[in-house]
Amino acid sequence: MTPMEILREFYDPDSRLFHILVTHSRMVSEKAIQAAAHVSHLKPDLEFIREAAMLHDIGIFQTQAPGIGCHGPHPYILHGYLGGEILNKKGLPRHALVCERHPGAGISKEIIVAHCLDLPARDMRPQSIEEKIICYADKFYSKTPESLHVAKRVPDIIRMLSSYGEEQAQTFQSWLILFGEKTDG
Repeated sequence: MTPMEILREFYDPDSRLFHILVTHSRMVSEKAIQAAAHVSHLKPDLEFIREAAMLHDIGIFQTQAPGIGCHGPHPYILHGYLGGEILNKKGLPRHALVCERHPGAGISKEIIVAHCLDLPARDMRPQSIEEKIICYADKFYSKTPESLHVAKRVPDIIRMLSSYGEEQAQTFQSWLILFGEKTDG
């Protein structure tokens, strides 16, 4: 099954939410492939990156994010975990890990416990190079309808991540270097 076939199982292809999700995922996929080019010596799996980038937010429909048309019963912070459950059931465990580990710059078990987050108490930080690439690329694009095609500025991403803890911003800054991002402006 292709990522688009999987997404169509859970989303109405004629819906606004499907359009938002697919547009966002395509932007993330393109950015991820660019980032992967900077670490070609690590031999990232480009086909996997394309697929997982398209599926990384599959769980959003189960969350409460009315601004983008999500009216599910769960808090938005669970979208990665819930997406991971969906993809595990479909026999895609590597893709499921991308879902689970992409929110923020990944979330450590210590942060989950200390902040009583509604997540399983386990490490949810990206481990593989592919997971890191997709998590990194995702930070550049929002699902806000009016700015789907507009990349966020690096300082804005760092400021946003810093609001969740300095570790988040530091992780992202290390990825900026790893993936060769120009940080001007």
